Amino acid sequence: MPLPFTPQEMLAIVVGASFAAGLNVYATVAVLGLLARADLFTLPPSLHLLQAWPTIAAAVALFIIEFVADKIPAFDLIWNALQTFVRVPVAGLLAYGATAQLSPGSQLASAVLASGIAFAAHGGKTAIRAAVTPSPEPLSNIGLSLTEDALAIALVWFATQHPYAAAVVVAILLVLLIIVVRMISKSLRALFQGARAQWQKLQLLWLDQQ
Repeated sequence: MPLPFTPQEMLAIVVGASFAAGLNVYATVAVLGLLARADLFTLPPSLHLLQAWPTIAAAVALFIIEFVADKIPAFDLIWNALQTFVRVPVAGLLAYGATAQLSPGSQLASAVLASGIAFAAHGGKTAIRAAVTPSPEPLSNIGLSLTEDALAIALVWFATQHPYAAAVVVAILLVLLIIVVRMISKSLRALFQGARAQWQKLQLLWLDQQ
Protein backbone atom coordinates (compact mmCIF):
# COMPACT_ATOMS: atom_id res chain seq x y z
CA MET A 1 0.00 0.00 0.00
CA PRO A 2 1.55 3.37 -1.02
CA LEU A 3 2.15 5.88 1.73
CA PRO A 4 -0.23 8.88 1.95
CA PHE A 5 0.95 11.95 0.10
CA THR A 6 2.05 15.18 1.73
CA PRO A 7 -0.10 18.28 1.05
CA GLN A 8 2.57 19.56 -1.37
CA GLU A 9 2.63 16.27 -3.28
CA MET A 10 -1.16 16.21 -3.42
CA LEU A 11 -1.21 19.70 -4.89
CA ALA A 12 1.27 18.57 -7.54
CA ILE A 13 -0.98 15.59 -8.31
CA VAL A 14 -3.94 17.95 -8.57
CA VAL A 15 -2.06 19.97 -11.19
CA GLY A 16 -1.39 16.88 -13.31
CA ALA A 17 -4.84 15.39 -12.91
CA SER A 18 -6.51 18.73 -13.69
CA PHE A 19 -4.73 19.03 -17.04
CA ALA A 20 -5.69 15.43 -17.81
CA ALA A 21 -9.31 16.17 -16.88
CA GLY A 22 -9.30 19.09 -19.30
CA LEU A 23 -8.44 16.61 -22.05
CA ASN A 24 -10.62 13.69 -20.96
CA VAL A 25 -12.32 13.83 -17.58
CA TYR A 26 -13.81 10.34 -17.79
CA ALA A 27 -10.42 8.75 -18.43
CA THR A 28 -9.02 10.75 -15.52
CA VAL A 29 -11.67 9.53 -13.07
CA ALA A 30 -11.45 5.93 -14.31
CA VAL A 31 -7.65 5.78 -14.06
CA LEU A 32 -7.62 7.32 -10.57
CA GLY A 33 -10.16 4.75 -9.41
CA LEU A 34 -8.35 1.81 -11.02
CA LEU A 35 -4.96 2.86 -9.62
CA ALA A 36 -6.48 3.06 -6.15
CA ARG A 37 -8.11 -0.35 -6.63
CA ALA A 38 -4.75 -1.81 -7.64
CA ASP A 39 -3.10 -0.28 -4.55
CA LEU A 40 -0.83 1.83 -6.77
CA PHE A 41 -2.21 5.10 -5.44
CA THR A 42 -3.81 6.17 -2.17
CA LEU A 43 -6.85 8.35 -2.61
CA PRO A 44 -7.72 10.84 0.14
CA PRO A 45 -10.70 9.67 2.24
CA SER A 46 -12.86 12.40 0.70
CA LEU A 47 -12.32 10.85 -2.76
CA HIS A 48 -12.81 7.17 -1.89
CA LEU A 49 -15.98 7.23 -3.99
CA LEU A 50 -13.74 7.22 -7.07
CA GLN A 51 -12.50 3.71 -6.32
CA ALA A 52 -16.00 2.25 -5.98
CA TRP A 53 -16.76 -0.15 -8.83
CA PRO A 54 -19.99 1.65 -9.85
CA THR A 55 -18.03 4.91 -10.23
CA ILE A 56 -15.29 3.20 -12.23
CA ALA A 57 -17.85 1.43 -14.43
CA ALA A 58 -19.72 4.68 -15.13
CA ALA A 59 -16.46 6.50 -15.94
CA VAL A 60 -15.34 3.73 -18.31
CA ALA A 61 -18.74 3.70 -20.06
CA LEU A 62 -18.63 7.48 -20.54
CA PHE A 63 -15.02 7.24 -21.71
CA ILE A 64 -16.07 4.76 -24.41
CA ILE A 65 -18.84 7.13 -25.54
CA GLU A 66 -16.38 10.03 -25.66
CA PHE A 67 -13.79 7.83 -27.40
CA VAL A 68 -16.22 7.43 -30.31
CA ALA A 69 -17.82 10.89 -30.29
CA ASP A 70 -14.48 12.68 -30.10
CA LYS A 71 -13.29 11.13 -33.34
CA ILE A 72 -16.15 12.24 -35.58
CA PRO A 73 -15.12 15.42 -37.47
CA ALA A 74 -17.40 18.42 -36.82
CA PHE A 75 -19.43 16.54 -34.19
CA ASP A 76 -16.34 16.50 -31.97
CA LEU A 77 -16.54 20.30 -31.76
CA ILE A 78 -20.12 20.13 -30.48
CA TRP A 79 -19.14 17.38 -28.05
CA ASN A 80 -16.17 19.33 -26.71
CA ALA A 81 -18.27 22.46 -26.32
CA LEU A 82 -20.74 20.52 -24.15
CA GLN A 83 -17.89 18.96 -22.16
CA THR A 84 -16.86 22.42 -20.96
CA PHE A 85 -19.62 22.07 -18.36
CA VAL A 86 -18.21 18.72 -17.20
CA ARG A 87 -14.42 18.83 -17.42
CA VAL A 88 -13.86 22.14 -15.67
CA PRO A 89 -16.27 21.69 -12.72
CA VAL A 90 -15.19 18.07 -12.12
CA ALA A 91 -11.53 19.11 -12.04
CA GLY A 92 -12.41 21.72 -9.43
CA LEU A 93 -14.39 19.24 -7.35
CA LEU A 94 -11.59 16.65 -7.49
CA ALA A 95 -9.08 19.26 -6.36
CA TYR A 96 -11.37 20.41 -3.53
CA GLY A 97 -11.75 16.84 -2.30
CA ALA A 98 -8.05 16.03 -2.70
CA THR A 99 -7.02 18.95 -0.49
CA ALA A 100 -9.46 18.30 2.36
CA GLN A 101 -6.54 18.32 4.82
CA LEU A 102 -5.86 21.98 4.03
CA SER A 103 -7.70 25.05 5.30
CA PRO A 104 -11.00 25.96 3.60
CA GLY A 105 -9.33 28.92 1.91
CA SER A 106 -6.54 26.73 0.55
CA GLN A 107 -9.10 24.18 -0.60
CA LEU A 108 -10.99 26.82 -2.51
CA ALA A 109 -7.77 28.18 -4.03
CA SER A 110 -6.82 24.65 -5.12
CA ALA A 111 -10.22 24.16 -6.73
CA VAL A 112 -9.90 27.46 -8.61
CA LEU A 113 -6.38 26.56 -9.76
CA ALA A 114 -7.52 23.11 -10.91
CA SER A 115 -10.49 24.56 -12.77
CA GLY A 116 -8.23 27.09 -14.47
CA ILE A 117 -5.75 24.40 -15.57
CA ALA A 118 -8.56 22.17 -16.83
CA PHE A 119 -10.11 25.09 -18.71
CA ALA A 120 -6.76 25.94 -20.32
CA ALA A 121 -6.24 22.32 -21.42
CA HIS A 122 -9.83 22.04 -22.62
CA GLY A 123 -9.70 25.38 -24.44
CA GLY A 124 -6.41 24.54 -26.11
CA LYS A 125 -7.74 21.16 -27.19
CA THR A 126 -10.88 22.76 -28.65
CA ALA A 127 -8.89 25.43 -30.50
CA ILE A 128 -6.56 22.86 -32.06
CA ARG A 129 -9.54 20.70 -33.02
CA ALA A 130 -11.22 23.68 -34.68
CA ALA A 131 -8.11 24.18 -36.79
CA VAL A 132 -7.78 20.48 -37.71
CA THR A 133 -11.46 19.62 -38.30
CA PRO A 134 -11.74 21.36 -41.73
CA SER A 135 -9.08 18.95 -43.04
CA PRO A 136 -10.65 16.81 -45.81
CA GLU A 137 -9.21 13.58 -44.43
CA PRO A 138 -10.32 12.21 -41.04
CA LEU A 139 -7.00 10.63 -40.03
CA SER A 140 -5.55 13.83 -38.57
CA ASN A 141 -8.63 14.31 -36.38
CA ILE A 142 -8.61 10.68 -35.21
CA GLY A 143 -4.87 10.72 -34.59
CA LEU A 144 -5.12 13.90 -32.55
CA SER A 145 -7.96 12.45 -30.49
CA LEU A 146 -6.01 9.25 -29.79
CA THR A 147 -3.02 11.31 -28.71
CA GLU A 148 -5.19 13.32 -26.31
CA ASP A 149 -6.66 10.14 -24.81
CA ALA A 150 -3.23 8.57 -24.36
CA LEU A 151 -1.81 11.77 -22.86
CA ALA A 152 -4.66 12.06 -20.35
CA ILE A 153 -4.23 8.46 -19.17
CA ALA A 154 -0.43 8.64 -19.04
CA LEU A 155 -0.46 11.99 -17.24
CA VAL A 156 -2.77 10.74 -14.48
CA TRP A 157 -0.55 7.71 -13.86
CA PHE A 158 2.63 9.83 -14.00
CA ALA A 159 1.18 12.39 -11.59
CA THR A 160 0.41 9.70 -9.02
CA GLN A 161 3.92 8.24 -9.27
CA HIS A 162 6.00 11.39 -9.78
CA PRO A 163 3.90 14.36 -8.62
CA TYR A 164 6.47 17.14 -8.92
CA ALA A 165 7.79 15.99 -12.29
CA ALA A 166 4.19 15.82 -13.57
CA ALA A 167 3.55 19.38 -12.40
CA VAL A 168 6.61 20.53 -14.37
CA VAL A 169 5.36 18.65 -17.44
CA VAL A 170 1.98 20.39 -17.12
CA ALA A 171 3.67 23.79 -16.88
CA ILE A 172 5.56 23.06 -20.11
CA LEU A 173 2.39 21.81 -21.82
CA LEU A 174 0.52 24.96 -20.81
CA VAL A 175 3.25 27.15 -22.32
CA LEU A 176 3.20 25.09 -25.53
CA LEU A 177 -0.59 25.35 -25.67
CA ILE A 178 -0.45 29.12 -25.36
CA ILE A 179 2.09 29.29 -28.21
CA VAL A 180 0.07 26.96 -30.45
CA VAL A 181 -3.24 28.72 -29.77
CA ARG A 182 -1.64 32.09 -30.53
CA MET A 183 -0.32 30.71 -33.82
CA ILE A 184 -3.76 29.32 -34.71
CA SER A 185 -5.39 32.63 -33.77
CA LYS A 186 -2.99 34.59 -36.01
CA SER A 187 -3.53 32.17 -38.89
CA LEU A 188 -7.32 32.40 -38.59
CA ARG A 189 -7.16 36.19 -38.35
CA ALA A 190 -5.03 36.35 -41.50
CA LEU A 191 -7.44 33.97 -43.25
CA PHE A 192 -10.49 36.05 -42.33
CA GLN A 193 -8.76 39.27 -43.33
CA GLY A 194 -7.87 37.75 -46.70
CA ALA A 195 -11.42 36.56 -47.22
CA ARG A 196 -12.76 39.98 -46.25
CA ALA A 197 -10.42 41.68 -48.72
CA GLN A 198 -11.54 39.33 -51.48
CA TRP A 199 -15.19 40.02 -50.68
CA GLN A 200 -14.60 43.77 -50.80
CA LYS A 201 -12.91 43.41 -54.21
CA LEU A 202 -15.87 41.43 -55.52
CA GLN A 203 -18.24 44.10 -54.24
CA LEU A 204 -16.25 46.84 -55.99
CA LEU A 205 -16.20 44.87 -59.23
CA TRP A 206 -19.94 44.36 -59.03
CA LEU A 207 -20.53 48.08 -58.41
CA ASP A 208 -18.30 49.02 -61.36
CA GLN A 209 -20.38 46.82 -63.63
CA GLN A 210 -23.65 48.52 -62.63
